[in-house]
Amino acid sequence: MNPSSYSYSSASSALTGFSHSRADFEHLVDAAIAHAKHLGATDAAAQASEGCGLSVSVRKGELENVERNRDKSLGVTVYVGQRRGNASTSDFSTAAIERTVQAAFDIARFTAEDSFAALPEASLIAQDHRDLDLFHPWAIDSAGASELALRCEAAALATSKKITNSEGASVSAQQSHFFSAHTHGFRGGYASSRHSLSVAPIAGKGDNMQRDYWYSSMRHPNDLASPEAVGRYAAERALSRLRSRKLATISCPVLFESPLAAGLLGGLVNALSGSALYRQSSFLMDSLGKQVAASHLQVSEDPFVMRGKGSSPFDDEGVKVQARQVLHNGQVEGYFLSSYSARKLGMQNTGNAGGSHNLVMSSSQTRSSDNLEAMLRKLGTGLFVIELMGQGVNYVTGDYSRGASGFWVENGQIAYPVQEITIAGNLKDMLMGMDAVGSDVYTFGGKTVGSVLINRMKVAGS
Repeated sequence: MNPSSYSYSSASSALTGFSHSRADFEHLVDAAIAHAKHLGATDAAAQASEGCGLSVSVRKGELENVERNRDKSLGVTVYVGQRRGNASTSDFSTAAIERTVQAAFDIARFTAEDSFAALPEASLIAQDHRDLDLFHPWAIDSAGASELALRCEAAALATSKKITNSEGASVSAQQSHFFSAHTHGFRGGYASSRHSLSVAPIAGKGDNMQRDYWYSSMRHPNDLASPEAVGRYAAERALSRLRSRKLATISCPVLFESPLAAGLLGGLVNALSGSALYRQSSFLMDSLGKQVAASHLQVSEDPFVMRGKGSSPFDDEGVKVQARQVLHNGQVEGYFLSSYSARKLGMQNTGNAGGSHNLVMSSSQTRSSDNLEAMLRKLGTGLFVIELMGQGVNYVTGDYSRGASGFWVENGQIAYPVQEITIAGNLKDMLMGMDAVGSDVYTFGGKTVGSVLINRMKVAGS
């Protein structure tokens, strides 16, 4: 893709719902950088962005909220030698831009020198900006969004007479675009969209009430699950949790449902991120080339997945991105590094300023037949977790403790639902103790993984 164009033309910006075109943003960014250089900046970077969307929520067959959002921003980073300053504004007037650049310049002048503060090297800048099919605006109005949300909630309520209430259903259509540039040769930007549909039904009455939810989120509205499918599945999840019990404290195998397993993958990313490593606040310090997970585990990263939720032709600094292995046979093949963290660690930039891109965790032992039923059989007798609560993860030590609910499983079959329990362990042991990954893959944000079986954790109950 030519870096001078988006996946839509500037002339069609009215059709996208945007107030500003690519050309508008280029002018703003160039003006900001030019003014920074005029003030005496050594280097400068700027980014102009705009987002807009519609969100509609309903509850118990009635429209609750209709919200339209629109925001815009111009962010400026100025370098004076090895001093750096940042400032931003939502006012795109010439005077406001000059004041913002001046503020960033003044911050840089009076900030302490940082020998690692600089733009990425020119040799690392992305020149080939692929079109990854990320922009699909949804031409839906509030009436249409309300109808979809009502259908979703109605499907949930109609699933069973035991679905007695609802926390509501919602539809969201969001889109944004940006353009950024800096004085080491980067110029680029693109438009993207993200649409979703969700519902949260309540099953049971009195002391025997359970809530669950489900959703669908996609770049293209045509890729969303049907409102009826989302509503029925959310209701079935809530119904399955009725008559939940507590458990006695025990150590046992634990199976994480695939959406929750994506959180475990997120924990690995956090521990391998440059900011945690150079601050020495990671339980995986100095782990490059070392075994940190079960030998059958692989983690790959691919920024170029078409319509992927974690796709991008370059990172937040305009640096080249690439498909790569993060874990190979349980060994760490690479960290997640920006320019700054790479310099702090004396390593090579990996193009991960802004985070990871479309991670997939898999196992060399997984077969296509390893669906959820097969994974429950592998669990045997133990805990199947479908909800986690709290933030009890210490990424310095790896200690892990979360409130949970799910199902007690005996001989590979779900015996009864459980609630008000806590699962605990250490992420080091959990990664090494991942005995299996299911073929029931689910994509949560930019992370794709099946259900994950961990050989042993502490389950604290009554």
